[in-house]
Amino acid sequence: MATGDLALGQERAATPASRRVVNDFSINVATVNGSGSQSANSVLLKAIFGMGIPVSGKNLFPSNIAGLPTWYTIRASKDGYVARKRTSEVLVALNPDTAKQDALDLPPGGVAIYEEILNLKQYRNDIVCYPVPFDKITAAVCPEAKLRKLVKNMVYVGVAAQLLSIDLDVIEEGLRKQFAKKLKVFDLNFGAVKAGFDFASEKLVKQDPFVLERMNQTAGKIVIDGNAACGMGAVFAGVTVVAWYPITPSTSLIEATTDLLKKLRITPEGKATFAVVQAEDELAAIGMVLGAGWAGARAMTSTSGPGISLMGEFAGLGYYAEIPGVIFDVQRTGPSTGMPTRTSQADLLSTAFLSHGDTKHILLLPGSVRECYDFGYAAFDLAERFQTPVFVLTDLDLGMNNWMSDPFPYHDESQDRGKVLTKEDLDRLGGFARYKDVDGDAIGWRTLPGTPHSKAAYFTRGSGHNEAAAYTEKPGEYQAIMDRLTRKFENARKFVPVPVVHRDGKSKIGMLCFGSTDFALRESLDQIKKEYGKDVDYLRIRAYPFAHEIHDFVASHERVYVVEQNRDAQLASLLKLDLPADQAVKLRSILHFNGLPVDAQTIAEEFVTREGL
Repeated sequence: MATGDLALGQERAATPASRRVVNDFSINVATVNGSGSQSANSVLLKAIFGMGIPVSGKNLFPSNIAGLPTWYTIRASKDGYVARKRTSEVLVALNPDTAKQDALDLPPGGVAIYEEILNLKQYRNDIVCYPVPFDKITAAVCPEAKLRKLVKNMVYVGVAAQLLSIDLDVIEEGLRKQFAKKLKVFDLNFGAVKAGFDFASEKLVKQDPFVLERMNQTAGKIVIDGNAACGMGAVFAGVTVVAWYPITPSTSLIEATTDLLKKLRITPEGKATFAVVQAEDELAAIGMVLGAGWAGARAMTSTSGPGISLMGEFAGLGYYAEIPGVIFDVQRTGPSTGMPTRTSQADLLSTAFLSHGDTKHILLLPGSVRECYDFGYAAFDLAERFQTPVFVLTDLDLGMNNWMSDPFPYHDESQDRGKVLTKEDLDRLGGFARYKDVDGDAIGWRTLPGTPHSKAAYFTRGSGHNEAAAYTEKPGEYQAIMDRLTRKFENARKFVPVPVVHRDGKSKIGMLCFGSTDFALRESLDQIKKEYGKDVDYLRIRAYPFAHEIHDFVASHERVYVVEQNRDAQLASLLKLDLPADQAVKLRSILHFNGLPVDAQTIAEEFVTREGL
């Protein structure tokens, strides 16, 4: 069954160059890891963005240091779609080891720009081929042989710019900003761009329909990755202690956080008002976070699935001893150490119940870089309000790739430090019981170390304790604490981010998802509407525990498809635990778990098959 994207691809297969395809195609740049292509790819993406065209970029790279294939896809979409497409129409082939397969993967009518010695034309007679002597052009503009593999990438930028009508002035402006303090480097790189542009102008005849034209859809917008956005949210939330252990794909989140702290948290005398500690492992990192949270600091760590598994025992301590802390989990594939440079949404169940015994954690599930920023901020308020670890789950696609966004607003609201007793409070009360629910919200009052009052101290213990924080193994006292923790978790439903309903019509069918799956799912709904005239209601979940609106959404539909990027239907499983039995049976799963970000075409095809359209 052909969805809108498939039909469009079939039309392009027979589309002559005279029938232009404007601002609606993807470019796939195939290079070798470690060849310095990242700068050139960034220049190309930002040039398209600078022309006012909605754009997104995705880096598919290996987990080794250098030598293996890497691909970077840039999608230009006049309609603002930013999810990965299953296929790219334009190929820039600079890796001899993958060039043949990369060319075979092009759709009919596609375009291949490649090093001429690769002779890709021998493999396809239904694509447009542009052979380019990249090595010769590079040698002419770069006398230093050791720099040529880096400069070669800029030559491809120039060739692509000429063939696709990318504004050369925008590229020049971007390079000047990038190398503002390195004039010689700018001259070398822009010289390479200009050489590629001039070659294409003189030697290549435009034969394909793909072209880029100026729009006004990016004015005032920014380009940022989700890891940097999370770091910004944490800094503006007032984080002062960061403990971490390096792991892909979360390391850049800590790097972005640290860079901001160094800019914003240094006194006039040059003293840092923060601490960033690289721990010996992930278990030590979360231990430091909980120690800092217990002492009254706002503290965080960042990791991925393997690190999450190592944090289990301390996560349980934070839950049971009721200590605030924030943990960012940038998800990647598994099991084991998995494929660290591939994306996934497969930590949902393990993180929700992380620890041994009965444990339920608050999870925030951002679906955009703006929400990475907002939830990175909100997580600290929730952690202190509910006195518990709070997990923010993103993924490699959202965390490490570049996304367009409106600028982030400054959060000027006061911090919610939760229920903290001061000396004055204790003077008035005469004392307190750390784990007693005196207000009916299932949250006890706490004091911070150093509070100058004789009644401020209490024991913090991970073994059995009663309401007064004294050791106990009495069944009734243990059960009373556990029941209160359950009520506290249930109460969090009213405070976590509510779901977002993108379509709320009269359809009998609904779809649910969370996180970065949102981009592809919304596009797939447009394809289904265009091809089949069928409306489907849609809700995006943004937190666990699940808000009551999710129950209402499921109740109002006959069937609800849960779309997620893991093998075991983890979101659907978590929903089935939460919904009444007569509602849980309505759920159907659409799963994607090959390590690549899900695309709209895949979702649409699965839905059409399941619905028999």
